[in-house]
Amino acid sequence: MTSALATKSPLARLSDALDQACCLDSSSAGFALRVRTALNGLSRAAGLLTDAQHESGQDCYRRHLLVADPLGRYAVAALVWQAGQASPVHGHHTWCAYTVLEGTLSETLFAWDAGTNRAVQTRRHERTRGAVSFVGAGRGAIHQLGNASATGRTAVSLHVYGVPGARISTHVNDLVKVAS
Repeated sequence: MTSALATKSPLARLSDALDQACCLDSSSAGFALRVRTALNGLSRAAGLLTDAQHESGQDCYRRHLLVADPLGRYAVAALVWQAGQASPVHGHHTWCAYTVLEGTLSETLFAWDAGTNRAVQTRRHERTRGAVSFVGAGRGAIHQLGNASATGRTAVSLHVYGVPGARISTHVNDLVKVAS
């Protein structure tokens, strides 16, 4: 006999898990763990995205809003990255988490230098399919994500932001200048 949970779509199960996480303080370790756990394994979920949600942009990565919490606590989006596309260097105005669904993303991490009011690159690593990351709001987790594929392969990631769906384009990223 199958349970009701097993018959729900992967996005519905993700929403349920995020609803449960939102019962906690978003700055707590328990909240971060619940969000990371909710994202874990999504890269193996069949039929997670439609063909239309796999469409990329020509000049920049493309964001597809998948879930907007009716209470405005979070929004879930798929980001589709063609080879060579990258985000600007940014921190976050809100908590953020992501998982890589397809391909590989390169993540460059930065530290904030308050003296120069600029971000300083610290390291870079590859995020392969299934990798999960969570960061809190602020300039303590400045990064840049991009698809550095030499083969031209598209990458897809799923992001959860602590903002209402209508604010996903305006209230997430805190763009910063980089030290040269």
